[in-house]
Amino acid sequence: MRVLLAGGSGQLGRELQRCKPADVALLALGSQELDLRNSALVAARVSAFRPQVVINAAAYTAVDRAESEPEAAFGVNGQGAANLAQAARTVDAYCLQVSTDFVFDGAQSRPYLRTDHTNPLGVYGASKLAGEQLALTAYPDGVAVVRTAWLYSAFGNNFVTTMLRLMGERDNLRVVADQVGTPTWARGLAEALWQMCRVQPKGLHHWTDAGVAGWYDFAVAIQEEALGCGLLAREIPIQPINTADYPTPARRPSYSVLDKTDTWSALVMTPPHWRVALRQMLHEYKENRGA
Repeated sequence: MRVLLAGGSGQLGRELQRCKPADVALLALGSQELDLRNSALVAARVSAFRPQVVINAAAYTAVDRAESEPEAAFGVNGQGAANLAQAARTVDAYCLQVSTDFVFDGAQSRPYLRTDHTNPLGVYGASKLAGEQLALTAYPDGVAVVRTAWLYSAFGNNFVTTMLRLMGERDNLRVVADQVGTPTWARGLAEALWQMCRVQPKGLHHWTDAGVAGWYDFAVAIQEEALGCGLLAREIPIQPINTADYPTPARRPSYSVLDKTDTWSALVMTPPHWRVALRQMLHEYKENRGA
């Protein structure tokens, strides 16, 4: 199977490369090699490689900065997604578009279904929703959108790596407790995407690890698991705070748990609880650091 991956240098892109099936010929392109905003370049790269599957793991992910850079966010997340879907259609390739829980406003108290009304609170979520809609419109018979949430890995800047750094530097931390979602290891999402390449479902899908947590709960678990495997040498106090105590340029949904049951069933895959995945990631992180 010939697969073209956009966003190859990001945390999800790197995990996709690490767990690539043996029967896949993969062309992974970072943003320096493939600017999704350049429709002519996207069309040329896809036409030259002629993939059977295209995966869009590229994104503008600076949630707060997006509020002051809407053109950049919509350029990559919106029109960029459309450009890649259109190029995939020209070579009859299956196209996977990765999206986010931030397309929802968090106003409800049950997990969001694929069919629930979207209402993003900020530019980032709006730009990702635009990407979903534009990709599905450009290639309705060949696109699958996969919404995920709270993604982290051993690579790059994310909540887990940031917490590990701060826990090693500071004597205490204050973490928001009233935003609820599901932490998701990028490795598990990558494995799900490879399974989607085989099954090739279309339309909207949700995928995260199992379980729910607030950011505070996530931070406490990171410290406990990191202490357990020797990544941290000391425990520091972690104080739960409200969103109002930590204002940011972008509003975030207070509840963004996704209902994944349909996708888990379609892929015949059930991910682990998020804490089990976190423990495995931290052990691998320690081994890779030579700790």
